[in-house]
Amino acid sequence: MKILLPDTVPLNPVLPKGWEAVTIDARAEIPAEHHDAAVLVVWGASRRHLVSAAEHLDSLQLVQSLAAGIDGILAAGFDPDVVVAAGAGLHSLTVSEHSLALLLSLLRRLPESREAQQRHEWSTELGGLQPLHPAGRLTTLIGARVLIWGFGQIGQTLAPTLQALGAEVRGAARSAGTRAGFEVIAEREVPAALPEVDVLINILPATEQTAGAVGREVLAALPDHALLLNVGRGTTVDQVALREALEAGTLGGAGIDVTDPEPLPQDDPLWDAPRLLLTPHAAGGRPVGADERITANLRALVDGQEILHVATR
Repeated sequence: MKILLPDTVPLNPVLPKGWEAVTIDARAEIPAEHHDAAVLVVWGASRRHLVSAAEHLDSLQLVQSLAAGIDGILAAGFDPDVVVAAGAGLHSLTVSEHSLALLLSLLRRLPESREAQQRHEWSTELGGLQPLHPAGRLTTLIGARVLIWGFGQIGQTLAPTLQALGAEVRGAARSAGTRAGFEVIAEREVPAALPEVDVLINILPATEQTAGAVGREVLAALPDHALLLNVGRGTTVDQVALREALEAGTLGGAGIDVTDPEPLPQDDPLWDAPRLLLTPHAAGGRPVGADERITANLRALVDGQEILHVATR
């Protein structure tokens, strides 16, 4: 039996007896000599690669993504009998790190400090004696009310760190309850909660239901000092509405790691929005525990056991 590994990341999973691993170009069509593969691992694959796999891998049983988002895989047209497993959890630590970096940079005004440094200016506005909670501006996580919209594994990894730094953290998901020790409100309750939110962290996936979820109504409901982070998917935020809110001063600032489209066109006015920190989809990019996930799901496939993080299709 054969498993195809991408050349976009070093991988060395433990294989069951009788299995062979072949590393292939994740940007090219699947070579004919590998059309007998039973498992395909996907990381940084081109659409051409995925469509080729869907068309030619007649013995395929499992597509193991190393990314949490699998919309591109599902769009490739794999047979319904092929199991598609997401890489949920493989990016929880790295995306949490990046989210924290974006948030603290905005809170502590690091972009402005960098600009002052470039001017060789010791800014008394940014340093020296400062109030902890100045009117109209959020400057600390101490006492900050944080809502994480999309409270999956990334949100549950990030939440304890924010709490340890003094924030009051809640999650929002399709159903209310308690997850990982944190209160979670139902998505239908989000509009009513927004006026009391200081930091909205968006980790929503890209679906038909979440397209433009953070739009004008959501942004208008937030306090003027509030900060928005988007480390989910670019399609979930109305970027025109975001730019307008930043320009109008009705949003305190934003840190976004994803845009729609990607790359963001050079002439897009979002680049120049005030109080915006934009990174080029840099939060993940390095799956942690990929070999172990591949090994576990390959063993589950062979043994007829439950495969981790199977996508709903």
